[in-house]
Amino acid sequence: MRTGDFAAWTRRFEDERERRRVQGDPDWTRGVTLPPAVWASIQRFQVGEDGDGANLVGKAVQAGDDDYARAVRLFVAEEQNHARLLARLLAAGGVPTLTGHWSDTLFVRLRRLLGLRMELLVLMVAEVVAVRYYRALRDGADDPLTSEVAGRILSDEQRHIPFHCERLHASLAEVPRALRRPTMALWQLLLLAASLIVAANHGPALRRLGIGRLRFMADTAASSGPVIAEVLTPSKEALPSTS
Repeated sequence: MRTGDFAAWTRRFEDERERRRVQGDPDWTRGVTLPPAVWASIQRFQVGEDGDGANLVGKAVQAGDDDYARAVRLFVAEEQNHARLLARLLAAGGVPTLTGHWSDTLFVRLRRLLGLRMELLVLMVAEVVAVRYYRALRDGADDPLTSEVAGRILSDEQRHIPFHCERLHASLAEVPRALRRPTMALWQLLLLAASLIVAANHGPALRRLGIGRLRFMADTAASSGPVIAEVLTPSKEALPSTS
């Protein structure tokens, strides 16, 4: 697939939407048993997933690529589905959702500071952090329903990263070559700061999930290298495998 072929991404998002429709929801009647620290952590992540995406969609439309704008709308729909799944998981455990959290407010304000490039750079930070978090939740929750929900979300998030990488590569191509690597170095620092905030706020949950703060931060930092490489020099096949 050539770089910039967002019609192919649209088809991929549509295929995933159909697959989810056929698969249906998890069996919410199974009930959930989780430690209080993990419940509190899920509440905060649910707030982060919940949003209408109107600002991102508006910037995508302004970019002038109809295929990309359609793909972004489908991406936003997947994120909204994550919020719905987490809300249903909380409800299955008798735990309420939160109306907001300061970390999400800060993140949203930072995303909206400038144009599409800044929005995607900040959004990519959230996606990379989310991949490590949902992997920990899937593997360490010791609860079948939680593991299923986390696994479904993780599968989506792993597809979102190459999607954003492809658009960021095109965006950075408009920046002088000498500034491209420094831009991604600053992104890496932002990722480090974000992982530190998550580790601090979710430390008790991470410990219960079996990874702890330091490992979470180290794993997140290690995952930044392939992302930067994909943004600066994309591979011939940007789409992830379906396995």
